[in-house]
Amino acid sequence: MYQSMIPMLEEATRLGYTVGAFNAHNLEMVPAMIGAARDAGAPIIIQISPGTARYVGMKNLVAVCRSMAEEDIVDVALHLDHATNLDDIRDAINAGFSSVMFDGSGLPFTENVAISRRVIEFAHKRGVSVETEIGTIGGTEEGISHETGNYTRPEEALRFVSEVDCDALAISIGTNHGQFRGKTKLNFELLSEIHEVIDKPLVIHGGTGVNEADYPRLTANGIRKFNVGTELLVSWTNTAKETFGQTAVNSSLRNNIVPCNDAVRDVVAHKIGLFMKSPVPSHS
Repeated sequence: MYQSMIPMLEEATRLGYTVGAFNAHNLEMVPAMIGAARDAGAPIIIQISPGTARYVGMKNLVAVCRSMAEEDIVDVALHLDHATNLDDIRDAINAGFSSVMFDGSGLPFTENVAISRRVIEFAHKRGVSVETEIGTIGGTEEGISHETGNYTRPEEALRFVSEVDCDALAISIGTNHGQFRGKTKLNFELLSEIHEVIDKPLVIHGGTGVNEADYPRLTANGIRKFNVGTELLVSWTNTAKETFGQTAVNSSLRNNIVPCNDAVRDVVAHKIGLFMKSPVPSHS
């Protein structure tokens, strides 16, 4: 079923698992991602940055995700990731996206609250879920850089959700966007403090830099949406470099692209298996 994040996150909270949210960097990745979720019997959130959404075409993305979700036995949400521009959010919702993120983490607290509330009012009237963020994730994504992140403060997060009826809250506990060499040390004490006072699904960004051994502890402390982006980009690009370098220039493009999509599918299947706490066979 094509749906918002709300029923997915409610089920994940009830059953004690985490939903994988995977960033598609082109349209070709999307069927492979959804296919991996279908095979695992798991829900999936397909995330798109505003820039990629404009490049691919918002309605094109909606058409692919909606058709696969409605023609097969798989729950899919299409989520606009890290949107700071209200025009992008409006256009995505009008195109049929089932979920959006307003990232006001770089704004003063009051402004973040005010704009988040207006986004939520607009989205909820149309059946669209909304993720917001408090605290700042370090690293670089889509050309936007934060040299260092600012940890989420539990008291500020509590004040924020008392004002903003978001469906998921992204927090900063030490992860970084774009990190794929080495793993980060997470502040689990801070996460536990946030989880104790926030009755909302919590979100981890910069998931590629998180040690897989830490996943169960994240789930146990309220993480219900886990973002993976850089690992997919690196896997697709490395495979593309290899395949394009080995095939003749007049060979069908699918001979180069299919292995790239298979690499993405394997990553998604592996991650979902960890998030769902059950083994998932890799694509072959």
